Amino acid sequence: MGDKLGQIKVTVVQGKRLVIRDFRTSDPYVILKLGNQTAKTKVINCCLNPVWNEEFFFSISEPAEVLELEVFDKDRFKADDKMGNAQLSLQPLVAAARLRKILVVASEGTTLRKVIPEKDNCLAVDSSISWVNGEVVQHVWLRLCEVKSGEIELKIKLIDFSCSAPSK
Repeated sequence: MGDKLGQIKVTVVQGKRLVIRDFRTSDPYVILKLGNQTAKTKVINCCLNPVWNEEFFFSISEPAEVLELEVFDKDRFKADDKMGNAQLSLQPLVAAARLRKILVVASEGTTLRKVIPEKDNCLAVDSSISWVNGEVVQHVWLRLCEVKSGEIELKIKLIDFSCSAPSK
């Protein structure tokens, strides 16, 4: 683990078009992992388009790690069923925050960087990293892997960010 950069606040907003794992529906929840840190949302019963709006805080270090998420269907009498997974590199978010500090730009609402869907990321649509209310914010829709359908919406904010030079 490298130098500590600060914290991020991850808001798990919602899911849409999640796969069915029970008879006609599922009881989804999300597990987030960043390094050795883990968080879990509440279970939303009988829903394929759940709304969580839950916030979680993680410490981030240099080099910026990858935020991983897994979606599961809660089952009562057997192991929970997997409903997909996704990951998001935090490097573009950290790089945009550094750029904002170096250039001393960023009037309210300034887009610092745009990240586009590629085959090596899980983005469902373009993701903008912006300067909003004095914070660097990224809004993403992640496509779930290893399943037929499903997307998860996240909002990520960098907080308590220290802009040290990258380690070499």
